[in-house]
Amino acid sequence: MKLVVASSNNKKVAEIMAIATSFGYTVVSRAEAGVPEFEIEETGDTFEENSLLKARAIYDWLGGEAATVADDSGIEVDALDGAPGVYSARFAEIDTPQHIPSLRGDRPLVDEAIHLNTPDSQDHANNRKLLDLLAEVPMEQRTARFVSVITCLRPGAEPIICRGEVEGHVDFQETGAAGFGYDPLFIPLGYDHSFGLFTPEDKNAISHRGRALTMLAEKLKG
Repeated sequence: MKLVVASSNNKKVAEIMAIATSFGYTVVSRAEAGVPEFEIEETGDTFEENSLLKARAIYDWLGGEAATVADDSGIEVDALDGAPGVYSARFAEIDTPQHIPSLRGDRPLVDEAIHLNTPDSQDHANNRKLLDLLAEVPMEQRTARFVSVITCLRPGAEPIICRGEVEGHVDFQETGAAGFGYDPLFIPLGYDHSFGLFTPEDKNAISHRGRALTMLAEKLKG
């Protein structure tokens, strides 16, 4: 089966390709499938809703003739009542949602010198904001989880929606240069170092996205 990945995040696409091809699927990016670059508005309140929105947009553009997978993912931090959640990718750009506890008073959350014009600078700004919000929170209260929801749309079939999670903690500083997003901050349960120090193979074996794609492979076989 050939799967078209709806994401325009190159690092996420590469990770999905690495995992999905291990199950025997041929995976292509939206660009390789001929889909032009356009923004898909993520208006959902849940990962499931946004994942379906993204999958549907690319699936419909392709005329409903190609199997399409989309990922919506992020980090949920317990001390922040589950935030950033669906706002993970653009956390530094938005006002802190009202439901997040005010842990840092009136201090600015993001250094004004950070310019959000590249994926790496966006990741760094998101991480800086998260670290600042949690600056006075002890490790035992920094519990969090990575969540990935994968939606697969296929011609003549019902949507398949798979949710993968991995529990862990948010570290006090970024470590490692591997991965992307919040990987340098997230220490998965049972380990003493962040995803930023994992090899891609080791991360994919236990990650939220790996778990969601494993579930998808099982359902596609069924």
